[in-house]
Amino acid sequence: MNAVLRIFVWLLALSVVALPVVAVLNGWVGAERWPLAKLRVHGEFKRVPAEQLQQVVLPYAKSGFFAVKLQDAQDAIETLPWVESAQVRKQWPDVLEITLVEHKPFARWGHDRLLSEQGKLFATPKKLQDLELPDLDGPDSQTEEVVALYNDARALFAPAGVDVKRVTMDARGSWSLVLSNGTEVVVGRDDARSRLQRFVRVLPQLANQAAPIERADLRYTNGFTLSWGTPAPAAPATPANVAHRTQDRT
Repeated sequence: MNAVLRIFVWLLALSVVALPVVAVLNGWVGAERWPLAKLRVHGEFKRVPAEQLQQVVLPYAKSGFFAVKLQDAQDAIETLPWVESAQVRKQWPDVLEITLVEHKPFARWGHDRLLSEQGKLFATPKKLQDLELPDLDGPDSQTEEVVALYNDARALFAPAGVDVKRVTMDARGSWSLVLSNGTEVVVGRDDARSRLQRFVRVLPQLANQAAPIERADLRYTNGFTLSWGTPAPAAPATPANVAHRTQDRT
């Protein structure tokens, strides 16, 4: 037997051994013999519908235990609206196991997205369009910085009985806030926290004014300017709150 024939016979024998293995691993055969018949899901499972999850996973499970593409299945699951992350594993002989982490909304981000507690942005589901959440906005790369200033600002204003409803960082890095009493606070780019501290220190005195603060501009080195709103109209006198004096006659 010459060398060429020996090589041919060796390749043929190798293919006879290898092809069945390749066929099983690619799902060409054996899917019905080693099917993935069970689906196990771990983690908090509140907002992702079970039917939707099964629909996404089923095409991958049909390939069978050896041919299932776990990374592809994981990528498909992570495209679902409420899924923050997923891990997909298989367990002999017929189990496909999924560990799921759902988004937990922390704040609104811009006009049409939410920011999760883990700091990830995702599209606002229709059912959460009216959910009461703080409004945050800024460059997508600055989510941590925006959340940090929001938390710091809430702690600063809390002793004055005021909450923070909105924090915005524009494209130039300039900050602005909206408080729960309706006051707009323009902070600027530099020393945002120290400027807020300076404003909060005098806030109790300013709160005693007849007119509400409509706008506070803190973009000054040693002070700030205020714009006042319209004073609330005085309540009309009623018999219930008018004192009457009577005299006794003898």
